[in-house]
Amino acid sequence: MGRTRRAVALITGAGAGKPGRVVRAALGRWRVVLDWRTCIGHDTAVWNLELLKTALKARGWRCVGLYEKEEFRYPVPLLWVYASGVADDIGAVVTVRATPGGAWGYFETGLRRGWFLAPCGDAEVAVDRLDRLLKYRLYPNIEWTTPC
Repeated sequence: MGRTRRAVALITGAGAGKPGRVVRAALGRWRVVLDWRTCIGHDTAVWNLELLKTALKARGWRCVGLYEKEEFRYPVPLLWVYASGVADDIGAVVTVRATPGGAWGYFETGLRRGWFLAPCGDAEVAVDRLDRLLKYRLYPNIEWTTPC
């Protein structure tokens, strides 16, 4: 069996034995490496969240940085973004995670949420996406869901 066929057999789970387990184990190892990079890159994550915080404040959103591990008992820094005024309970929690290739990305966190917002090198895209997401949560309307 050629090298390419063996690789396809491993990915698809075809062939002798249980090669699907090999693929799952390899993906699990990558996830562990990314989680490890996220935990040790606390300063990088805080720096990226501060850039995002500055850009969001320029658009009128309020932000609270939850960066101290000892105080908040959460392993990664978080940024709570919300609207000022009556709708203080509507917002989003953003974090920075390591992504493959040595890069970092903005992610929304929360219950049943873990969406990728944008790469950290492009804070304006992340601000645009968060702006549209929060406006939709404030005023559920089809207008905020259509592409720009």
